Amino acid sequence: MEIAKFDSVDETRFNNVTWVAEIPSTNTALLERARNGGQEGEVIVADLQTQGRGRRGREWTAPAGTSLMMSMLLRPSSDALSPNNASLTTSALALSARTAILELTNIHLEIKWPNDLVIDTPIDQLLDPDPGYRKVAGILTETLISDAAIEAVVIGIGLNTGWGEVPPELQSVATSLDVLAKSAIDRNAVAFKILQNFETEYTALLTPHGSQQLLHKVRKHSNTLGKQVQVHMGATPKSQIIRGRAVDLDECGRLIVETDNNDSRVISTGDVEHLRLDAR
Repeated sequence: MEIAKFDSVDETRFNNVTWVAEIPSTNTALLERARNGGQEGEVIVADLQTQGRGRRGREWTAPAGTSLMMSMLLRPSSDALSPNNASLTTSALALSARTAILELTNIHLEIKWPNDLVIDTPIDQLLDPDPGYRKVAGILTETLISDAAIEAVVIGIGLNTGWGEVPPELQSVATSLDVLAKSAIDRNAVAFKILQNFETEYTALLTPHGSQQLLHKVRKHSNTLGKQVQVHMGATPKSQIIRGRAVDLDECGRLIVETDNNDSRVISTGDVEHLRLDAR
């Protein structure tokens, strides 16, 4: 039985949860609230987004009721989080969602840098071509900056929860929790648990040494570190491509790649493609 929709999560900052049947974008709506004095802890959960967005302006769409689409408004103090490491909130939410899904479904997802939750594909289920994993969730973090300090962070997650079956055109790249669990998923319970976990991870992030502790856990559950990768630095065919081995994350959560030329590159943003060894 699905738990009821809730308007707050006890003992967290998330005390103003709004549920909507349809909205252009939960992130866009919260950014507008942030510009007009919205308070930290405001949350929007939608059954359907008509103009959902992913990284680099990509469209994120899903039929109504098949995904958890949720955004949160944060207002970290300037001495706790700077524009340089604001992306660590992405890591905190990824870890929170991963833990929530494990606790509720026993499904082990991993974090694909910088903002996806994925599951490895069994060898006998690999298609051609195949990245070697299936995407289950994506995170979009957007920051409002004023006088070189963070005014607000809006962070949203789109989590595939109730597809029923994977469409043929997506079978090589994505899947859904209900397909993996072979049973229905309670979206409301997942949302509640993610917010509980995010309160813990985000609060810890804002403490001294919090970023180091967070990154230690993210490294442990990374699907990217140790892999041969190809990083597309832009969105056009002529954009720079960096190829090498993903070896670590720096103190701001940026990806460190040892290139095929034995150089070390620090990647703050880019599209990361995992290279299968049998394709090299």
